[in-house]
Formats: sequence, C-alpha cells, structure tokens
Amino acid sequence: MEKIKKVTLDEIHHSLGAKMIPFAGYDMPVRYSSDMEEHKTVRENVGVFDVSHMGEFIVQGPNALDLIQKVSSNDAAKLKIGQAQYTCFPNLEGGVVDDFLVYKIEEERYMLVVNASNIDKDWAWIQQHNTVNAKLENISDEISLFAIQGPNTIKAIQSLTSTSLKDIPFYHFEVGSFAGVDDVIISATGYTGEPGFELYVKNADAKKIWNAIFDSGSQLDIKPIGLGARDTLRLEMGYCLYGHELSDTTSPLEAGLGWITKFTKDFINHEALKKQKEAGIKRKLVGFKLLERGIPRADYSIVNAEGEVIGKVTSGSQSPSMGIGIGLGYVDIEYAKPGTEIGIEVRKKRISAKIEKLPLLKK
Repeated sequence: MEKIKKVTLDEIHHSLGAKMIPFAGYDMPVRYSSDMEEHKTVRENVGVFDVSHMGEFIVQGPNALDLIQKVSSNDAAKLKIGQAQYTCFPNLEGGVVDDFLVYKIEEERYMLVVNASNIDKDWAWIQQHNTVNAKLENISDEISLFAIQGPNTIKAIQSLTSTSLKDIPFYHFEVGSFAGVDDVIISATGYTGEPGFELYVKNADAKKIWNAIFDSGSQLDIKPIGLGARDTLRLEMGYCLYGHELSDTTSPLEAGLGWITKFTKDFINHEALKKQKEAGIKRKLVGFKLLERGIPRADYSIVNAEGEVIGKVTSGSQSPSMGIGIGLGYVDIEYAKPGTEIGIEVRKKRISAKIEKLPLLKK
C-alpha cells in the first residue's frame, strides 16, 4: 500500500481539531468545524486553505517556452514576467492529462502548478515530451501553498507585506517579502470565486507564515478552511475538478475550455482537437440547479422529459450559498442550452432540474 504523505503543517491541523482524510496521496484537512460554516466564512469574510499537496515543477533554460508551448493548450508566449495562465496538458486521445497553472517567473524560468493526484503522471508526461532539453525540476516536496480567500483578504494580510496587494491584478503575481520571509510568490489566484491570494513558500517557512496570517487576521475572525468547503465553493462557480469534469477521456472543448485551447500554435494533438471544434462537439459540460429538494451526486444519470438518459452528473452538492441542490455534468449537445429542463435520477426517483449559465452562483 502506498504510504500517505503528510503536509508540513500536519501537526498544526491536528491541533486545530481538523478532521483529516486521505486525499490524492496526502493526509489532508477536510474540515475544522462544518463545511457550511467554512463555506460561509470564505464567501463573507476570509479563510485560509492549506493546499500544500499541489505539485510544482520548474521549467527553465533557453528552450523552456518551447516545451511549455508543445505540451500546453494555451499560448504561454503571451505571458509577461509576473503573469499566470490557466491551461491543460492535452493527451494523444483527445482527453486531458491534467489542468494546471503556468507562472512566468523570469524570462527563461517558469513554474507549473499541477493537481496533487496527478503529480507523478504529469512529471512523467512532461519528461517524455521534453525533446528540446529544457531543464526540469520537480519541487513539489519542497513547497507549501496557502490560499487566503474571501472579501476581507487584503484587510487580513496587507500588514504582512510591503507589496501593495490591491495593485496585483487577477492572475498576476509578485515575488516579495511576506511576514519577514523573502522570495514568497504572492499570487492573485484562487479556486473559490472570491478575491484572494495564494502564497508559495518554502516548507521551512511554512509554520512562521501560517501563524503570521492568523495573528494578522485575528481581529477579522479569520479561520482555517478544509477541502469540503473548497469543493462546494468551486462548484458554485462552475470550476472544473480533475477526475470529475476533466479526465483522460474528456476533451477540453467539451469541458467548456475552448478559451484555453489556442489553435494559433502547434501543441500535442492540436490537429485532432481542431477537427473536433470544426465538426462540433457532441456533448458539453453544463451547470444545473435542482427545482425540487434533493442532492445530486457524481455519476447520477441526467435524463430528458421522456426519461431517456442524455448525460451524467460529474459533481453535485447542496449549495451552502443558495440552499438548493446544484451540479455539473455532461449532456448531449442538443440539451446544453441554459433554460433547458432536465431530470436527475436520484435513487430511482427523477428530480426536476434546469440547465443554468455558469457560474451557478450569481453575484
């Protein structure tokens, strides 16, 4: 059996009373109080996630961009130093190896941030396709990652850095001093739909920075947040989760990621994806809201008015913000239009639902 890894702050999470679960090969805090309370904290105030299970690869050298352009669907040539970009690794069969972020740190130095469950797979993939001899380094075990998210984020942490947080645009970052620690990547990114920042820090500095965040935010009642609330927060926004909305067999075009699939350059399997775009996709990822009481779950069937199966739920939950059942799923393209009424089969009972434009939570 594979040994479960522990994040650097494992003892702190236990001391805070976190319920820990195995997730993507790591022992991770799923909740500290309740998913509902933690979700509300992020939507209305400010909370902190330890997401140090995520993977980080450094790609550098004169051919770094060439390699990234080859393996990534988005156009990294457009990145300026201090910018981040959402993208994916297309596979050779029309699916997705993983979705990830690219950070341009220096002119010939990039950081890729990949999903924890795919670190080994992604590392093998990028090494396999590194025919241009870019220098690669897997620093996943050396980096801790904290996501501070919520409308009061800047109030909670601005005192810890001389970097003006309000002046960092969305999907941009600064490398600066934070809580007296140098070379922290302060990134205006997140997975909640709320304003916030993600901090990439060396493991040796993780405890100092975590404690400083909570000391600085104590007057705002800042709280630690687990993976349970992270999932409902991203679901309300319609953000994809690998292993649910994205997989080795889901096309980025079907997943609504045409905006990160740039045919202005060559990349792995771009010709097949271009043909798919020209021919038109046969199914599409959609968001939906239940019109009756119930909670949709992954793998539940989606049916039309005649009861015929037209798709499958990929993620579903009770929305803490709206108090109704919501979900994401793939449906046949003719049923994908917002406003279309569908049914979700919940334990042999059909529950009425309606397809909604994303994000599901309208602000």
